[in-house]
Amino acid sequence: QVEESGGGLVQPGESLRLSCTGLGLKFSAYSAYWYRQAPGKERELVAEINNIDGSLTYADSVKGRFTISRDNANNRVFLQMNSLKPEDTAVYYCRARLNSWNDYWGQGTQVTVSS
Repeated sequence: QVEESGGGLVQPGESLRLSCTGLGLKFSAYSAYWYRQAPGKERELVAEINNIDGSLTYADSVKGRFTISRDNANNRVFLQMNSLKPEDTAVYYCRARLNSWNDYWGQGTQVTVSS
């Protein structure tokens, strides 16, 4: 299982860092993902860190502003979000995937960007 934290209410232009903690799994062995879902919209992939080659992938809408990273010593993955915009408002979900039968989602954490 995985558990997110770090969401909240911020003003446009501010930053937040989301954390995702692996519970009972060795997170470093898993590919890690951050998704988000805004009201009335489909869930979208925001960022990915691949467990095979360590490659990073970002949605076009967040490139240059968001950074995904790992802390293997503490079994965590982070999403650093800078220069936040109102359109970044959503529930953010962490996912850890090793294979089809080891694929875990968190409950989500709300991020609201508003003045």
